[in-house]
Amino acid sequence: MTGKVDEALSYEQARDELIEVVRRLEAGGTTLEESLALWERGEELAAVCRRWLEGARARLDAALAAEEAGEDAE
Repeated sequence: MTGKVDEALSYEQARDELIEVVRRLEAGGTTLEESLALWERGEELAAVCRRWLEGARARLDAALAAEEAGEDAE
């Protein structure tokens, strides 16, 4: 479950933090509890990134549809 803080993250901020989480998990040396917390945070950050990318895709699709509709009207 993501919080209001996560919703305020930009795509780049979420991506960079996710990269750091993955780096820490791959490096090892954390307890099981720390690893689980990192994994959960990674899932939250991935969801934030996914929402940003879905929003970007929707905006692109809308812009392309509007452009196509304008061409059809000519």
